[in-house]
Amino acid sequence: MVPYGKIEISREDAALLEIGGEDLLFVSSRRGKIEVKAEVTDKVDKGTLFMAFHFHENPANALTIAGLDPIARIPELKVCAVKVEKAKHR
Repeated sequence: MVPYGKIEISREDAALLEIGGEDLLFVSSRRGKIEVKAEVTDKVDKGTLFMAFHFHENPANALTIAGLDPIARIPELKVCAVKVEKAKHR
């Protein structure tokens, strides 16, 4: 179990963005922006990120769109386009 939120990023994307494991990142979409720790991993493909949605301190669903699936009529909370950048330390 992991006691905090994190975002999984591929080694290739992390190298391109100069991101190391445990770096704090800003992840933003048209809907919102969150700060979350990076985990560099081989578990996700290049160009893809993964994060759990249940941590209140970095809510992934703050980034997703409010639209509904046209068939099931449930919120589209699984996928969205985001921008990733290193958080500047204050």
